[in-house]
Amino acid sequence: MLNFEELKSFLNEKADQYNSPDFIQDDPIQIPHRFSVKQDIEIAGFLAATISWGNRKAIVKSAEKMLDIMGNSPYDFVLNHSEKDLELLHDKSIHRTFNGQDFAYFIRQFNKVYKENESLENLFKVGDDETNFFHAIERFRNNFLDTEKHRSHKHISSPYKNSSSKRIIMFLRWMVRKDRHGVDFGIWKNTDQKNLSIPLDVHTGNISRKLGLVSRAQNDWKTVEELDVAIRKFDEHDPAKYDFALFGLGVTKELL
Repeated sequence: MLNFEELKSFLNEKADQYNSPDFIQDDPIQIPHRFSVKQDIEIAGFLAATISWGNRKAIVKSAEKMLDIMGNSPYDFVLNHSEKDLELLHDKSIHRTFNGQDFAYFIRQFNKVYKENESLENLFKVGDDETNFFHAIERFRNNFLDTEKHRSHKHISSPYKNSSSKRIIMFLRWMVRKDRHGVDFGIWKNTDQKNLSIPLDVHTGNISRKLGLVSRAQNDWKTVEELDVAIRKFDEHDPAKYDFALFGLGVTKELL
C-alpha cells in the first residue's frame, strides 16, 4: 500500500495525465463544448450528464439526437419551443429509459427555470455552513421538478435517499471547476470548487477501494462523503480534479 505522500503524488500525476483536451473527444463533456453561450452550455451539459450511463459512444450519439431536435440551439429551443414541438417528442426514444416524454418534461422545466433565472447556478447555491452539494442538489430538485410525481423524476436522483447522484455531481464538476487545462468550463463564478465531490460509479468506486480511499462497499451518498474526506486531504481547494485520476485508472485498468 502506498503511504500518504506517495498516493498523493501518484493521484496528482494521473489527474494531470487525464485532465487534458484529448479527454474531451471521447467523453460526453464534448456535447456542451460545442457551445459558447453560458445557457447553451448549461442545458446541453445537463442533458448529456443526465443520460450518462452505459457506453460513452452511445451517450454521445443520444445527446446529439437531442441537440438535433433542438436545432443545435438549446437555449433558444427552451425559451421558444411550441407545445406541438414537445408533443412530437412523446413517441421518440432518446437513451435507454430516458425517453421523449422525459426530454419534453425537462424542456418544460428548463423553460420555467430560465424565465426566472439567468443561470442554473442560482438553483445550486451552497450554504455557508455546508461543505458539499448534499442540500444544494435537493434544493435544485425541489425547484426543477414539479411537486406532482412524474416518471421523469427518477432521472434526477436524490442524495436525501442516499443516492450517489453521480450524474449531477459530474455536471457540477463541468460547470464549477476552473483550471488551465480547458476540460471543465468553470463558468459558475459564484460557486466554490472546494465543495465539489467525485462522481461515484462502479469504476471510481472500485478504484477508490483498491487505493484504500474508501471502505464502504456500496456506491451511495455515504461513500461519496467518505471519499470527500480522503481526497480533500490531498487538495482541499480542488478535490474534484481527482475524478480524472480515478476515472483514468478505471478505464485503463492500470491497477488490475
